[in-house]
Amino acid sequence: MPKIKVFPHPEMCPKGQDIDGKVGETLCEAMLDNKIPIEHACELSCACTTCHVIVRKGFQTLKLATDEEEDMLDKAWGLEANSRLSCQIIIGEEDLEIELPKYTINMVSEEV
Repeated sequence: MPKIKVFPHPEMCPKGQDIDGKVGETLCEAMLDNKIPIEHACELSCACTTCHVIVRKGFQTLKLATDEEEDMLDKAWGLEANSRLSCQIIIGEEDLEIELPKYTINMVSEEV
């Protein structure tokens, strides 16, 4: 079972957290299942950027982003070369290390 390290974020995960990922689920689902309240304003449909994450370790093991995801990422705050939408990351066998950006462009948060 892959391990996912989420680095500390002052609001969503103040102490950071190590979670177990399930192969085949999305990273966003894994974080939500483990009480990390990542924003996800489009119900995980790749229609916003609120679940934007920066993959610090394991980026090269992920399937390539689709053109649709790349287009959405262009709108994300704090975009980096290893940025992805967590709703589009399908967890594989490899461990990941994730940083949550300081800000999102979300105007309304969904309850988790």
